[in-house]
Parts: sequence; C-alpha cells; structure tokens
Amino acid sequence: MEALSLDIFVVPTIALTAVVLLYLYFAKQVRDKKNYNNYIIGIAIIAFSFNFIWELAQGPLYEGFEYDWQHISFCALASVADMLMVLILLFGFGLVYKNVFWTRSMGINKIFPLIFIGSAGAILGEIWHTSRGDWVYAEAMPVVPWVNIGLSPLLQFAVLPYLIFVIGKNFINEGNLEK
Repeated sequence: MEALSLDIFVVPTIALTAVVLLYLYFAKQVRDKKNYNNYIIGIAIIAFSFNFIWELAQGPLYEGFEYDWQHISFCALASVADMLMVLILLFGFGLVYKNVFWTRSMGINKIFPLIFIGSAGAILGEIWHTSRGDWVYAEAMPVVPWVNIGLSPLLQFAVLPYLIFVIGKNFINEGNLEK
C-alpha cells in the first residue's frame, strides 16, 4: 500500500455522487419512504461490514500488509468505496428492472448479470489500482490469468453483492411496497 493521494478519491467521489442521485431518484418513486430508507441503510451496513471483513481477511495477500492502524484504516476506507459500488449495483439494476426492490426475487436471470457486472467492475478496478501502484499483491495472492488480477478481489465482487442482496432483502417490508 502506497501513501494516499488526492486522485485516489476521484472515483469514490463520483460513486458517492451517483449513489446520492440514484437514492433521490428512487426515493421519489416509492410510496413508503421509511421502508425504502430501512432497505437502503440495511444494504449499506451489510455491504460495509461484509467488505470490511473481506478486506481484513485478504490483507495478508497484499505486499507489506500488517494488522496495524494504517492498514486497518485503509481497509475501512476501501470498504466504504466497496459499499458505494454495491449501492451502485443495487440502484443500477433497479434502473434496469424498473424497481429498486428487485432483490426480492433473485432468480438465475438476475444472479448471472449481477456476478458478471460485479466481476467486470472488480477487474477494471484492480487493473486501475495495481497499475497506479496503490497496492501490490504478495506472492500468496492467486492471480487470475489473462487479466493479471488477484483472485480474492475478483471473488469479492463476484460473490459478496449477491450475498448482501439476499440478506438485505429481509429489510423490505413486503406489505408496504408500491404495486
């Protein structure tokens, strides 16, 4: 992990802006604002928590990682960015399916596109960060051939969004949804 630079905050700032705008867009469409807010907050908390645990667990797969304040803080910051990406997936698919509560029914027709888009985003993000030198893989990190990225961060965005949405749909009060 290298020192933080200002330009590493550009993408999360864009992501935060997109999340806020999409949140407001869907807030205008739902009938029960409390239900909507509970759902979004639930997804956000689960996304941050799962990603923070994943970031800490995969830490030793990165060069120079130690369980110290600097690295744990970096994992927390990365988890905020990961949470924003999960919310972008939620809202983005909400636009496609014309329903922010699309996670209520997670059939194969929704799981495969979610895994594909999550994996593509992970590949692009890892290529960008590793080419910038934001982090370097340790020898212990399995590397995916052809794309030259770590397997752990790829699996993180191939698997976690699905798990987050399956658990997060429990925050939807079915009786208060707009028909």
